[in-house]
Amino acid sequence: MTAIPSQSLLHVTTDAGGAQLIAAGDWTAPNALLLDQTIKAFLVATPPPQAVSVDLANIAELDTFGAWHLANLVRELRSRGTETGISGVNDRFADMLALVGKASEERVVSTERRWTPAATLEAVGRATVEAWQSFQLLLNMLGAICAAIWRTIRNPSTFRFTSAVHHIDRVGFQAIPIILLITFLIGCIIAQQGFFHFRKFGADDYVVDMVGILVLREIGVLIVAIMVAGRSGSSYTAELGSMKMREEIDALRTMGFDPIQVLVLPRVLALVIALPILTFLGSMSALYGGELVAWLYGGMSPDIFVARLKDAISITHFKVGMIKAPFMALIIGVVACTEGMRVGGSAESLGIRTTASVVTAIFLVIVLDGLFAIFFASIGM
Repeated sequence: MTAIPSQSLLHVTTDAGGAQLIAAGDWTAPNALLLDQTIKAFLVATPPPQAVSVDLANIAELDTFGAWHLANLVRELRSRGTETGISGVNDRFADMLALVGKASEERVVSTERRWTPAATLEAVGRATVEAWQSFQLLLNMLGAICAAIWRTIRNPSTFRFTSAVHHIDRVGFQAIPIILLITFLIGCIIAQQGFFHFRKFGADDYVVDMVGILVLREIGVLIVAIMVAGRSGSSYTAELGSMKMREEIDALRTMGFDPIQVLVLPRVLALVIALPILTFLGSMSALYGGELVAWLYGGMSPDIFVARLKDAISITHFKVGMIKAPFMALIIGVVACTEGMRVGGSAESLGIRTTASVVTAIFLVIVLDGLFAIFFASIGM
């Protein structure tokens, strides 16, 4: 018998047919370093290939450290082409050895990636399938919200009025300062650039037309919707995702409550109510910013600006912007809640879904704005 210096943890018996490894003692965390040194010494001293039998009958204690070392030993021997068998496994350790062995075999194989037409086609196909699945989830959430609204209409006492008011305050009134600031600056920038370029052609008066029509029809509602998607949409996703991670949503279902009616409906309704209000305030702030720049930079008095603005815009421009707001709010709410419900059990999943919520909501808001522009142009608004 030839013993590897290991304080009786591993003994090796060799014969013409191969080698037998006899594991003994405690294969536990306190001996992890010694086990590593012992196994490395055996692998260096053993010329491949030969048959190896590992006998575990004499192991007194085994934890995941020892099981991991055993799994690595067996995998290394088999990778050399050595026929390896395990015997004498105690029933106490059988399940742990199986789980650790399975986990150790799931190694990531690093391969050099090369561009091929097939790989590109595969990536496009996968992206298309994922986009279609996400679209289906959005439709499912929209249908669930509509069903929850119908149940609420039939039984109004089930509506979470306090929750809705709370969310209106959060996404609406608490957002007013930042919305006013950003839209004011946007109005100032549009007016300044308008005067800077239009002055070359002697068309300073048309800056008022540009600011008024652009803010009321497009920029006002679009900027507000994008900011709400980043501010409130991400918040919704993070809140619902955290609830999903802590299994609070499953607890609601267990208690007989519908998570859509309890958590999603008040949030979406709050957005649908708050976004038109924020759009109106943001548009007024942007017009005021344009007026201030016209006075200080363009040399146009406020009275002339207001008179020109009355001639340039009509109630139709205002209605176009306000009609868009509830639909954009609905998209933001549906996307945010859908991504929140898709969060898995890890913080990484929460971060990924929150990012996806903001990006998807902003993308769909811009797409919807373009569709509305085509629609209103076709009906002459």
